[in-house]
Amino acid sequence: MQIYVCVKHVPDSAANIVILDNIRIDENLSFLLNPYDEHAVTEAVRVKERLLGSEIIAVCLGKADAEKTIRSAMAMGADRGILIVSDKHHDSMETAKVLKAAIEQDGTPQLILTGKESIDAEGMQTMFRIGALFDFPVATNVVKLDIAGDRAVVDCDLSCGICNTYEMTCPCVIGAGRGLNTPRYPTFPDVVKSKKKPVKIIAVSDLVIKASTSAMTLVAYEPLLQKRVPKKITGDCAKIAEKIVKILREEAKVI
Repeated sequence: MQIYVCVKHVPDSAANIVILDNIRIDENLSFLLNPYDEHAVTEAVRVKERLLGSEIIAVCLGKADAEKTIRSAMAMGADRGILIVSDKHHDSMETAKVLKAAIEQDGTPQLILTGKESIDAEGMQTMFRIGALFDFPVATNVVKLDIAGDRAVVDCDLSCGICNTYEMTCPCVIGAGRGLNTPRYPTFPDVVKSKKKPVKIIAVSDLVIKASTSAMTLVAYEPLLQKRVPKKITGDCAKIAEKIVKILREEAKVI
């Protein structure tokens, strides 16, 4: 089985991000493997352990520096990598087309894994667009995955403790959620071995991509400013509990 894991090179969420010229950020900061993609890579390794003879290929669209993220995925267990180099910003439609073209050029996917979202754009669309282009079924925020033959059974976490179970045919696309597994972080020997694994580097211009009839354009970055006003809740325990429930129901709307 060929298992492709689509990974993204993202800024460290703990870094101080500085906006330049409204549409660029200062990239003199730490970039890393998108945290949700760590769950995708870990699950790919778990599938490979059950289905012997499988191969895991990490695929990334990004600048040349994104090879570090490919290496991180390989240190976690991917067998090899494909880096599609591009210096421009790609929306989810174009990203999906590029990833599909690179995967098709490389082999035949029986399973495609991604994180359920990236922590920078938080678009949560790419896995659905990849699925649509391949005509594969898609499930996202997956917290359990079982594969038997040409079937995949998944549990998808919705909200408020609700979880739906779906049966899909393979090949399929899986968007990994945090509850799927505990990421397998590499040891020093894993990191050393990853440096010897092959990474195929191709230019986005070398792929045949059909132009989209629509597109999303980055207009500007703006810092998120949150103003929070603390509110003291008084009264006895029963009264405090009653007020908290009212806030959760009427203001937060989570119950």
